Amino acid sequence: MARASARAWQRMLSGRRLDILDPSPMDVELSDIAHGLARVARWNGQTAGDYPFSVAQHSVLVLEIFRAHNPDCDPVMQAQALLHDAPEYVMGDIISPFKAAMGGNYKDVENRLLSAIYLRFSLPATTSAALAKLIKKADRESAFFEAIHLAGFEETEARRLFGEPSLPAFDVDAFDRLIRPWPTREAHDRFVAAFEAISV
Repeated sequence: MARASARAWQRMLSGRRLDILDPSPMDVELSDIAHGLARVARWNGQTAGDYPFSVAQHSVLVLEIFRAHNPDCDPVMQAQALLHDAPEYVMGDIISPFKAAMGGNYKDVENRLLSAIYLRFSLPATTSAALAKLIKKADRESAFFEAIHLAGFEETEARRLFGEPSLPAFDVDAFDRLIRPWPTREAHDRFVAAFEAISV
């Protein structure tokens, strides 16, 4: 007997069935993204604190760093910065060393999901090279702060891996609150609030 095709969709709590390999923007819901990202742990959960440091919280931190670096950024840029890791609500957060070892078409799947997410919220399907660079800078600076405050890295090691932040932590609004891990419900709610506060 011929083997049935492997299932490529995931059922979301909203009731949507998202095809992971060929995602439709119509099957993307903010509630599903927030729910998933609030439950995905950064650093494979190897962080200090009573709660995991979630991808939802990381996304809000990246947005605040991005805004601090780019005070004149428009709502579209802010939304793309907040949603930069949104595919992880389906794919999970695979740490960079493992991604490098995996190879294959992981990045293609991630990019298709990100494009569908952007289109769902009336954003450009891709970011420009210039904007991608600015978001990546904020992402790496967030990783640096997470590494030294939560993941047990020495500053010298974090600098070598993620670079020297060009922005002191005290220049990020409410940094102390942003770096302390939030409970799952709070991470969900603050991610949604950050998205809704950006009027695209």
